[in-house]
Amino acid sequence: MDGFEGKTERVKLDYPFDGTPDVGTTMEIAPGILWVRMPLPFSLQWINLWLLEDGDGWTVVDTGFPTDETREYWRTIFNNDLNGKPVKRVMVTHMHPDHVGLAGWMTRKWNCKLWMSRLEYITCRLLVADTGREAPKEGIEFYRAAGWDEDAIEHYRSRFGMFGKAVTTLPDKYRRMSDGDKIPIGDHIWRVVEGSGHSPGHSCLYCEELNILIAGDQLLPRISSNVSVFPTEPDADPLSDWLNSCTKLMREVDENALILPAHNEPFYGAHLRLQALIDGHEKSLERLTSRLDEPKRVVDLFTTLFARKIELDVLSMATGETLAHLNCLIERGQVVCETVDGVSRYSRVP
Repeated sequence: MDGFEGKTERVKLDYPFDGTPDVGTTMEIAPGILWVRMPLPFSLQWINLWLLEDGDGWTVVDTGFPTDETREYWRTIFNNDLNGKPVKRVMVTHMHPDHVGLAGWMTRKWNCKLWMSRLEYITCRLLVADTGREAPKEGIEFYRAAGWDEDAIEHYRSRFGMFGKAVTTLPDKYRRMSDGDKIPIGDHIWRVVEGSGHSPGHSCLYCEELNILIAGDQLLPRISSNVSVFPTEPDADPLSDWLNSCTKLMREVDENALILPAHNEPFYGAHLRLQALIDGHEKSLERLTSRLDEPKRVVDLFTTLFARKIELDVLSMATGETLAHLNCLIERGQVVCETVDGVSRYSRVP
């Protein structure tokens, strides 16, 4: 879901901190802002989470993947690093399990509120509701149209509905975060800057006084956030949403801001990185267009976009991201799609 490596542009960024916090400990990166680093049980090995001192308590931003190991690390931090003060609220940037996974557990533990954007909360609840269902006909047709073989389809069937097992039960009420909201946290005001493309309504938090952005997956320094089309909305154009969100961040966040990303290390150089992300996707769109003199399936185009071999474990992400680029080109009037016998082929408009 996060940090799927594509062929993106690299720029020289400034990483101001030596080292990273040990697991189960915190590192103060500014007064009242603690960096937490938790392990992940997949190829992307770590996630950054944040603790903001909030008067007589703390605000947690993102929670980690729900493993017993991560729960135990959080208990250690609660006992050793909060100065005897409680967690007052849990804010979640978006609904992917490495971010929202322990939100339900944590809000129940501390009897505090969950803060999320409306689209992220509702989408998360909908995905959890798929637990125990069989893979839908529409999903199977979607992936067959992309060129998947029967082994890949069977892998999809076997894994469908797993999302709910990666998220502790969410509370049945939440506090909505909306774009532009100004939220007092401790002695500072944090403004919500919402983006989309990687997820429906991703909330970043920007403190102008400190010139710090908690970026979640909306801005990562070394890897490219996955931007995908899914079976539930096969004609969506999330890449245009993503590109517009990158442009929006360049308008709303100072170029010298300290960026606190969900993966890799905090860095300076937000505008350089955002422009590199835009340029990288535009070059990917150009490469795709150049390959489409003859009609091709989605699976035929992976080598054009990705610098790694696409195995079953990342096949759905690769398919979703390739479709995001193709749908963007269709919206721009540069590519057309024809589906014959259930398989879609894409070609360049002459």
